[in-house]
Amino acid sequence: MPAVTTSVPPTRPIPGSYGFPVLGPLKDRLDYFWFQGPEKFFRNRMSTYKSTVFRVNMPPTFPFFTGVDPHVVAVLDCTSFATLFDSAIVDKRDVLVGDYMPSLSFTGGTRVVVYQDTSEEAHGRIKSFCLDLLRRSARVWVDEFLGSLGIMLSTIEGDLSKGATSSNFLVPLQKCVFTFLTKSIVGADPSTDEAIKETGFALLDSWLALQLLPVTNIGFLQPLEEIFLHSFPYPFLLVSGPYKKLYNFVEKQGKEVLERATSEYGMTKDEAINNILFVLGFNAFGGFSLFFPSLITTIGRENNGLRENIRDEVRRVLKGTNGELGFEAVKQMELVKSTVYEILRLHPPVPLQYGRARNDFVLTSHDATFQVSKGELLCGYQPLAMRDPTVFKDPESFVPTRFMGDQGREQLNYVYWSNGPQTSSPSPENKQCAAKDYVVWTACLFLAELFRKYDDFECDESSTAITKLEKATS
Repeated sequence: MPAVTTSVPPTRPIPGSYGFPVLGPLKDRLDYFWFQGPEKFFRNRMSTYKSTVFRVNMPPTFPFFTGVDPHVVAVLDCTSFATLFDSAIVDKRDVLVGDYMPSLSFTGGTRVVVYQDTSEEAHGRIKSFCLDLLRRSARVWVDEFLGSLGIMLSTIEGDLSKGATSSNFLVPLQKCVFTFLTKSIVGADPSTDEAIKETGFALLDSWLALQLLPVTNIGFLQPLEEIFLHSFPYPFLLVSGPYKKLYNFVEKQGKEVLERATSEYGMTKDEAINNILFVLGFNAFGGFSLFFPSLITTIGRENNGLRENIRDEVRRVLKGTNGELGFEAVKQMELVKSTVYEILRLHPPVPLQYGRARNDFVLTSHDATFQVSKGELLCGYQPLAMRDPTVFKDPESFVPTRFMGDQGREQLNYVYWSNGPQTSSPSPENKQCAAKDYVVWTACLFLAELFRKYDDFECDESSTAITKLEKATS
């Protein structure tokens, strides 16, 4: 690993500018969504200012909507980015997607835990409830995931066996994720509810999309994307029907979970359902729906022997467990784990992190310090922070073995995909993803089951499609 300096760097003013009112934010918005794209947007400014810390405007910039301040201080190296996880320095109140916050109507009028700061009393109670949900779900998590994954793989295998040149896995994947999450976390079976069983995943998709469209780069035909997707917040009314179906589903089938929320954690039933739906939809379903496609396509497009090496490791470990596959088995799969960490480093499910300065403080990067004022909003772009050349050797390359061995495991301190370092643990006192470890082990389970059942698979170079799936011969 490249050396990380421990000396105190010099102090300098934060470079960059917000430009003229209206025009400055509009220019940055067009660069971000249209002319450059998110990564080039940050890289160009990092090069111009010769700094990983600078001032810039971040979407949304609604021309007819007041109250959203686009001004941020970008933090793009591992040292400055880590500030976003220090609750003594930053406040996470209502900054999940920047200064913009979707209407509370999207969450039934409840300000859910993800929008709360650690200093708020309700945060600790609700985060404890979320951790309890996951702890109890561990009893069925593996079986439910493998069962749903089996249906997904059978669907893809069926498509290819009928002569199709490829099988798009996105819809089967989302059905798999939705089914196993609702069964594991809520104890609710989608197959027993006519309003949910076939389209539950699509209901969540539409609910998530309307909240995030103003801050999401779609790659749609410009300038239509700018005019219709990024110029105003969408009203909840458009997805009130789908949300009501999901609400009723949890209310009807999640009685045991809701009873625990009200009796042990002091939540109202309405507050519990809205928080469960947000955790289920945004954190879990949304996160897996973004990460698993990166996992599948990255490995499925590799031609350097990675798949063969993973297959051999999986089968060697399972031979030692008499074929029993679970979290304990995948913890023994060093290459599988390292590959998952590397894909999380390169393709974090949530690319942007925000935090607001609680007080004036000195922000430190690798090569300078900067004075930040109370109330300023910090914005970290993870795909660049986790490609920091000061920390990671050959940071732009996909290196599946990067996190193997003692030195590799040390670098996990700089893998921040979960709203905190991979080496720390979620708790009621922090904002780290409650399911951090579950995501890693579930991704490992995915690969282990895939290479237990199949000798090889390949993916299309330009889409979310599997083009080859070879059944195991031994």
